[in-house]
Amino acid sequence: MAALAYNLGKREINHYFSVRSAKALALLAVLLLAACHLASRRYRGNDSCEYLLSSGRFLGEKVWQPHSCMMHKYKISEAKNCLVDKHIAFIGDSRIRQLFYSFVKIINPQFKEEGNKHENIPFEDKIASVKVDFLWHPEVNGSMKQCIKVWTEDSVAKPHVIVAGAATWSIKIHNGSNEALSQYKMNITSIAPLLEKLAKTSDVYWVLQDPVYEDLLSENRKMITNEKIDAYNEAAVSILNSSTRNSKSNIKVFSVSKLIAQETIMESLDGLHLPESSRETSAMILMNVYCNKILKPVDGSCCQPQPPLTLIQKLAACFFTLSIIGYLIFYIIHRNAHRKNKPCTDLESGEEKKNIVNPPVSPLEILLQSFCKLGLIMAYFYMCDRANLFMKENKFYTHSTFFIPIIYILVLGVFYNENTKETKVLNREQTDEWKGWMQLVILIYHISGASTFLPVYMHIRVLVAAYLFQTGYGHFSYFWIKGDFGIHRVCQVLFRLNFLVVVLCIVMDRPYQFYYFVPLVTVWFMVIYVTLALWPQIIQKKANGNCLWHFGLLLKLAFLLLCICFLAYSQGAFEKIFSLWPLSKCFELKGNVYEWWFRWRLDRYVVFHGMLFAFVYLALQKRQILSEGKGEPLFSSRISNFLLFISVVSFLTYSIWASSCKNKAECNELHPSVSVVQILAFILIRNIPGYARSVYSSFFAWFGKISLELFICQYHIWLAADTRGILVLIPGNPMLNIIVSTFIFVCVAHEISQITNDLAQIIIPKDNSSLLKRLACIAAFFCGLLILSSIQDKSRH
Repeated sequence: MAALAYNLGKREINHYFSVRSAKALALLAVLLLAACHLASRRYRGNDSCEYLLSSGRFLGEKVWQPHSCMMHKYKISEAKNCLVDKHIAFIGDSRIRQLFYSFVKIINPQFKEEGNKHENIPFEDKIASVKVDFLWHPEVNGSMKQCIKVWTEDSVAKPHVIVAGAATWSIKIHNGSNEALSQYKMNITSIAPLLEKLAKTSDVYWVLQDPVYEDLLSENRKMITNEKIDAYNEAAVSILNSSTRNSKSNIKVFSVSKLIAQETIMESLDGLHLPESSRETSAMILMNVYCNKILKPVDGSCCQPQPPLTLIQKLAACFFTLSIIGYLIFYIIHRNAHRKNKPCTDLESGEEKKNIVNPPVSPLEILLQSFCKLGLIMAYFYMCDRANLFMKENKFYTHSTFFIPIIYILVLGVFYNENTKETKVLNREQTDEWKGWMQLVILIYHISGASTFLPVYMHIRVLVAAYLFQTGYGHFSYFWIKGDFGIHRVCQVLFRLNFLVVVLCIVMDRPYQFYYFVPLVTVWFMVIYVTLALWPQIIQKKANGNCLWHFGLLLKLAFLLLCICFLAYSQGAFEKIFSLWPLSKCFELKGNVYEWWFRWRLDRYVVFHGMLFAFVYLALQKRQILSEGKGEPLFSSRISNFLLFISVVSFLTYSIWASSCKNKAECNELHPSVSVVQILAFILIRNIPGYARSVYSSFFAWFGKISLELFICQYHIWLAADTRGILVLIPGNPMLNIIVSTFIFVCVAHEISQITNDLAQIIIPKDNSSLLKRLACIAAFFCGLLILSSIQDKSRH
């Protein structure tokens, strides 16, 4: 009864809400969100620096998240590179001195806070040619004015960055009197024009006063109240913002430290000075404001202008625009022709004439329609991760953000289960299910930032290895059973694997190796193909006639393993092979192939393990050693129970080892050899019991069919800043944002999967002569792409 109700309910849902209607809803959501963000940008301004300097929130105890953009954590080398030949000046009281120390420690962590606190403090890194000075001027008075006035003279070298601020000393010395506030206003009014003049050539920041924790203040500081601080801040903002009559002030008000202090001032030792972590955050914000536009870090979207379109991107935009126009023209012509062919009523007989059969859809129409849809989807990709339209945020890992979604999808996966069409080991439904749940776990891993938690990282490494295991198993099985080594099969696989990535490399201006998993599976597919296609070609049909062929195949696999071991332990030879042109254009990242060598080496044996498993399994299946009937255990009861016990123990042993990892480098070194243990354990646990082989999760299997698209699309339309951050479509509501962005992301991935399948049928025809012509056109396209890429690289340098 429950099963009947479930099936009826599912049919009812499918009747009213199909994949097509979901995509229409996703399109509507994108248009509405784009319009809202565009209107918000026009109303509130498009300067993310203002957001960085004025708003944000804490994601955790010490992780600051600016509103709408991502903040980069600068390393020593990056800071020095940005500030080379630069002079930065901090002017103010003890709070500004704290900010000075935290800023300098980004450049030189060994710099000590020592010496007379009430005097100027210089810092210079002669190697990096960086100079940072603190000038002691605790009050906004004539002394501070004179210091600033000197810099306005043409003959004097001006600092590149000036950070100023003061008020608490004025409150303290004058006992919080109203006369002191009036004098403060007069003094800052006289200084404002000088700062405005400096701001034309230098970056000038006025730091507002942070709140105090009144309960901790000493008796001689009790007059410094938050009410007084607010009054001084209001005066400073009002005067500085009105320092120019007809235009916006160039002086940047640094008010974000107030928000930081409101959350952390309780940790202060004296109620006045901020704890070290808060000062470090403010210093890092200053570094982002100045350096992001210079170094352009991927995960530092604050204060970064939109990157200019490259020549290849412009050509791609023209191509997609022409495709959209072409399809619209084709559609209008086709619609008019369809109207003319509509059945009409015979006036004499009163009967309707027979319908004229619609002609089949032409390949040209499918081609134009596919590129039209792809063009619109690529526009969304660009808006999400290149244009400054949608917002981005940094990731922040907590155990709940990873494990709660995992539990949720597992419940859904178990709920949506169906009977398999066949009960063989690793049947199609089961492999789709396997890919599906693994992909969902990997997606949650990426968006939650769980890579910082080593036990989770090690388990995710096994899931990536399992994908490659399936690559070895699936392609070996196909070639071994069917013996189809034709060029059509190879081109079909290569097209389906690489089409989306090639388009993204063009549209998003990223190297091929950036999407590392696709190069990985592509190279391993070619390795499998070459291993089996080279003489002597050994397939199952030939091996069944003579058992010696099995031995010959094992020799081939042994030689492949030998080659893998050689390349794994000979980095020089590996780099020489993949540094050859044009391979270097595909596998280089940041000017070298180290990243590619690291990725390949991390899972170097697992494809071989997949091939070997396929060979052993198919050999046992051919000799009818396995029982693959519905509901039957794979082996006899005794052997099945024994293998199940061994598998469970092995599975748990690996998990215990992975969870106890302390050093990522050491665990990565062992991973290639031991990851197969958990993979094989899972396969046996999933396939030995007959009832487990007879059912599968249709929920996971649905995602498994689009797993490749999900993996690639997440880079730009679910995550942000090339996976470093999170895309924010709906600010202020993280849960709703994840729901909406995930819904659009999944719809887009599904549509791209269909587009890829449609184009594969047209671009890769079965007729060899036609296929060779298409391949010649594809080769010409890539040659043109290489030439344009070389021109771009020269213009950049």
